Amino acid sequence: MTVINDKLFGELEYINNFWRGKVTIKMFSLEKDILLSVDAHENADFSITQKKAFRNFIMNEVEKEIYKYYRENVEEYREMLGDEPQTNKISPKIDSLSGLAELVKPTELIVRRVRKNGKRRLGLLCEVSWSVEDGLGVKIEDEIVEEVGYQDIVL
Repeated sequence: MTVINDKLFGELEYINNFWRGKVTIKMFSLEKDILLSVDAHENADFSITQKKAFRNFIMNEVEKEIYKYYRENVEEYREMLGDEPQTNKISPKIDSLSGLAELVKPTELIVRRVRKNGKRRLGLLCEVSWSVEDGLGVKIEDEIVEEVGYQDIVL
């Protein structure tokens, strides 16, 4: 078992081609400890670009994009549930970001390796009430949310 203590990422353990640790993030006004996964070789060769992506991570934009995604898709989720008594709990109609606090639970922040295009890449994984099997993923490149959808967009 290889464990390091990185100045920026903290204590990390090398597991299945990722350096894994914990990070505390604040999402929808709630602090949550989640898994941190940094994509790097066993020699912990974290790039400057990866470090910059992590330092520049801004939750505000992520929250807005998740809210936008939910608002665009909530009726479809509600139709799939039909008249089930749980419909308003699983996919309620909401009118503010704070309404997502009970529906979206962040679970993992992934700091991706740099590709040839040199972009700073992050992925945020979340459990969500309306899609237990597929969850929610947020793909971020150069501090811009590129896509919100099922978790496989960042895996």
